[in-house]
Amino acid sequence: MTRADRRAEVQAARAEALASLLEELLPLRGDERALDVGAGAGAFAFAVAPRVREVVAVERDEELAARARRDAPQNVEVVVGDGEHLSLEPFSFDLCGCLRVLHHTHRPELMVAELARMTRPGGTILVADQLAPVDPLAGFELNRFEKARDASTTRVLSDGDLRALFDANSLVLRRERIVHESRDLESYLDLAGCEGFERERARSLAPTGYEAVVGWYVLGR
Repeated sequence: MTRADRRAEVQAARAEALASLLEELLPLRGDERALDVGAGAGAFAFAVAPRVREVVAVERDEELAARARRDAPQNVEVVVGDGEHLSLEPFSFDLCGCLRVLHHTHRPELMVAELARMTRPGGTILVADQLAPVDPLAGFELNRFEKARDASTTRVLSDGDLRALFDANSLVLRRERIVHESRDLESYLDLAGCEGFERERARSLAPTGYEAVVGWYVLGR
């Protein structure tokens, strides 16, 4: 099974729960134009598509973009692009989302700035990402594990780090949700395709009682 297939399989299993959460967090009219930055296999784009007019899903990995394009609803356009440097019309989206992406980008401050640049005044931005503990040692241990599990991980940010990025772009926090996600370690390693020596190393670095803490932030532009 390819990495894109693994992502799509997990995405399908979580689709109903994600749609339900988005209904709670994002009141929508139905005529919005939405942007999904770092779309992966299309989780956010597909979940929000029935509730908006159209969605543009941007993913830099061509394999993931191709998988998303294969499964996309009619009102979702999937394009290959860099979320840190978007070649789209500024202020042309009513809703912009970035789900579980910031800890995979080298310059999260650029991605948040791009979200703000793409969103029209009065529009909405949704950022969701795994959170690092406030304690520096615990944060170091979490990041060491996540990087060993998945080499594409750059840095898991803390709640304070994310809020600083929002403030730097004059984004107003409208609502938030902190979710604790229990994770089966072996399945989590499988999702990243972590095998052999790397798997043993990642397993040995897993924090005791590992669970993911994910922050969901709804922001006003």
